[in-house]
Amino acid sequence: MATYYNDNTFIYHNGNLVKAKDARIDLYSQTMHYGYGVFEGIRSYKTINGTTAIFKPEEHYDRLRKSAQALNLPYEWSNEELIEATYAVLRRNDLQDAYIRPLIYGPANMSFNPNEESNITIQAWAMQPFLGDKLLRVHISEFQRPNPKAFHMQAKACGHYVNSILASQDAKAKGYDEALLKDLNGNIAEGPGANFFIEKNGQLITPAAGHILTGITRATVLQLCAMLNIEVEERHIHPEELLTADSAFFCGTAAEVIGIQQIDNTTMPRAWTDTLGAQIQQAYKALVVEKTIETNATVVA
Repeated sequence: MATYYNDNTFIYHNGNLVKAKDARIDLYSQTMHYGYGVFEGIRSYKTINGTTAIFKPEEHYDRLRKSAQALNLPYEWSNEELIEATYAVLRRNDLQDAYIRPLIYGPANMSFNPNEESNITIQAWAMQPFLGDKLLRVHISEFQRPNPKAFHMQAKACGHYVNSILASQDAKAKGYDEALLKDLNGNIAEGPGANFFIEKNGQLITPAAGHILTGITRATVLQLCAMLNIEVEERHIHPEELLTADSAFFCGTAAEVIGIQQIDNTTMPRAWTDTLGAQIQQAYKALVVEKTIETNATVVA
């Protein structure tokens, strides 16, 4: 198992920096028993100037607040104080390139009644790209994304990820690197923890909002497409379209941008280095470390 902390690791917990080994959660919390909590996945990077920069912290903490509100979890923190607390965690643990996990969890409450207060932790650890750095072999899962009428799909809720874990574990048990899930209508949705793009006929296509968590990295990819003059379409993708795709990739904060070599028995025909996804991957790597992004027409800082 990965090592996320040691005896000298500090986390932010309800307004204070405390040692991770001394932090406690109430075993009667709704979050522990029912998955009734929300979280964020954020990354920080050592920039080309040597400073530490959290990537899109405002967007992440905006989503954390909206997720908590969607689940009726009390939320009393400002973005400013949480961003400041996050930098404090990074400094205290001597981290620059790090994965950051804020978590809102409930107090003791074994009923289904609303909580009157919430708790917050912010944890950070060094982590390589979640899906590695090699091209992936992906399995279209028998598990579906939940019905959006049953859950708030735009909330990054703890309990939603039981679905992700089951799909991912099933794909790996079958010899693949990761899963790709469909929605209840049989269209391609997303990975267990990442959004999905295909390249076809010189453009990128990604599943439309509705049955997916429209991620912050996905939004960044769309922004990069505009900067790089890459045409992109958001629409339903039928599984049969994957048979004629030129390339494909996942994107997410933890995974960053990672290419897909094979989906079930279909191998992507275009060499990854020649794909639009590879262009996005390189631009994303430059963006997060505050390096100038070069395009055919201009230079974007």
